[in-house]
Amino acid sequence: MGAENKESYSQRDSTECKGYVRARRSFHQIWKERDSAQPELLEKILYKDNLNRAFKRVKANKGAPGIDGITVEEIGKYLQENQKEIVERIYRGKYTPDPVRRVEIPKADGGIRKLGIPTVKDRIFQQAITQQLMPIYEPLFSDNSYGYRPGRSAKEAILKIKEYAEQGYVYAVSLDLSKYFDTLNHEMLLNILRRNIKDERVIQWIKRYLKSGVMEKGVVVKTEEGSPQGGNLSPLLANIYLNEFDQEYQNRGVSFVRYADDIVLLAKSKRAATRLLESCTKYLEGKLKLK
Repeated sequence: MGAENKESYSQRDSTECKGYVRARRSFHQIWKERDSAQPELLEKILYKDNLNRAFKRVKANKGAPGIDGITVEEIGKYLQENQKEIVERIYRGKYTPDPVRRVEIPKADGGIRKLGIPTVKDRIFQQAITQQLMPIYEPLFSDNSYGYRPGRSAKEAILKIKEYAEQGYVYAVSLDLSKYFDTLNHEMLLNILRRNIKDERVIQWIKRYLKSGVMEKGVVVKTEEGSPQGGNLSPLLANIYLNEFDQEYQNRGVSFVRYADDIVLLAKSKRAATRLLESCTKYLEGKLKLK
């Protein structure tokens, strides 16, 4: 990499391991190197039919506007006037997503769930990305994962636990990750994505969504970790990240069920369950940097 690129790194970046250097290349650099990549994925995402399908999905889901105030009802006219320019900016690596709008939703247990609402146009682009990544990742996900997946439900997850119990797995370790969507490690997630996404432009675009920031009380706050819960892409990214856990414990022969960030591991004895609690806590907090 050239001296100019090295000088653009912050002091903090220079101390990170070399495996992360690739994640910090600019979109412009990635574009210049496109001939050595596999660029067809970005084209598939921005293909007219894929964008139209994403538009219809977002419109059907309705939802509140983001920080620009443009509603689902108004987005059609806005895109008629601006979509060509936005798509060209994405291709050139010049498009910067808007910060998400912070919304707090009371939870049944008395707590607060913080959502990040992207602008409607960014929800459409996130949905377009999701539609092309889903066929890549669905075959890679564990059969024991039930959340945010087509044709799967919480009811099926409960029935699977019941099935394990009938097989003698009568001890359960129940895990609930603290602020999971807000604590995803960006660099780890991007490197996980690189295993199966060979178009680096798409990786850099996703990175911009992760780093787009949150607007709270009129002030934009940087996001150095996490994927705001409320975006169309976040559920898929959350599953891709925790698929690391799924595959590890599946390979260990552990019986478990995961629904999003709720995990239940099953054992036939209290001693085995205690060991599972210790090992999976160590893996989630140490390897995946979660709490």
